[in-house]
Amino acid sequence: MTKVTPFLMFQGNAEEAMNYYTSLIEDSEITSITRYGANEAGAEGSVMKAAFTLKGQEFMCIDSNIKHEFTFTPSFSLFITCDTEEEIDRIYESLTDGGGVLMPLADYSFSKKFGWVADKFGVSWQLTLPL
Repeated sequence: MTKVTPFLMFQGNAEEAMNYYTSLIEDSEITSITRYGANEAGAEGSVMKAAFTLKGQEFMCIDSNIKHEFTFTPSFSLFITCDTEEEIDRIYESLTDGGGVLMPLADYSFSKKFGWVADKFGVSWQLTLPL
């Protein structure tokens, strides 16, 4: 085994999600994209396979060429430890735009400031500002 990489399956908006995530979190980038061509299994130009990093953590993603009855679930989330109040506020506001709040941004006993959201793509995020 070489490594373990989180893998996100989208239904046609993988590239939009990657661009959004890498613009939201500094030191992040799209590292590769392979697209479906004409007469291939997926829609031409959609993401066959891609890789991106968020703060050095590698992710893979695709646009599934098969429609599924399932999508992302909050039971699996991306956990971000923020350095400042400004950072957690900015990321929280961005992720809730078009998404939904699972736990509002507040002071909890385990965190000075914590929030849990599902973004506009359905991906779940937990944000914390340590005590």
